Amino acid sequence: MNPILAAPLAAVLLVAVATDLRAMRIPNWLTFPAMLAGVVCNAALGAHAGGLSGAWDGLLFSLSGFGLGLGLMLIPFLLRVMGAGDVKLLAAAGAFLGAETVFRAFIWTSLAGGVYALGVLAFHLPQLRAVLRSLRVSVELLAVTGRFDYVPATANARLPRLCYGVAIALGTGLATAQAAFPTAMASLLPAWAAIL
Repeated sequence: MNPILAAPLAAVLLVAVATDLRAMRIPNWLTFPAMLAGVVCNAALGAHAGGLSGAWDGLLFSLSGFGLGLGLMLIPFLLRVMGAGDVKLLAAAGAFLGAETVFRAFIWTSLAGGVYALGVLAFHLPQLRAVLRSLRVSVELLAVTGRFDYVPATANARLPRLCYGVAIALGTGLATAQAAFPTAMASLLPAWAAIL
């Protein structure tokens, strides 16, 4: 990612976190213009550096990141684990970051999201137990019938929703820092940096 694009991407992520925490939504008025800005800016920066050929390189760089970001989040969306705003936010980040860095952002986001979810669950143990019981019943049904049917928990036992925009912003920030400062990140987080 070109360092010039760090500030607009950071602004998009901060607004996404604020709206997600306030309304549990990441709005289209933020994500769609961010996607377009990432594509246009990368193409323009490529054109500035290498003419028409550079513009195509910038465009392909951006579109590959957009497509990978969208594709990685599509499965959790289809499983109803996260909302469409989360999918569009990582796709927009991919338009700025390119494929390699958005893949790292997805990995970091998954790790941050897991820690975030565990923190939230620590404050909702009765609901967690009820949902785990429902999941156990579903697995037992799978073992007996060969079909997986999720047996939902009662309405009051449902787990709280997560504002996954927070995890996406943190994961994207870590991936961007890792791309910009690989040696510093490796010394700060040696085990994680070696994996990623």
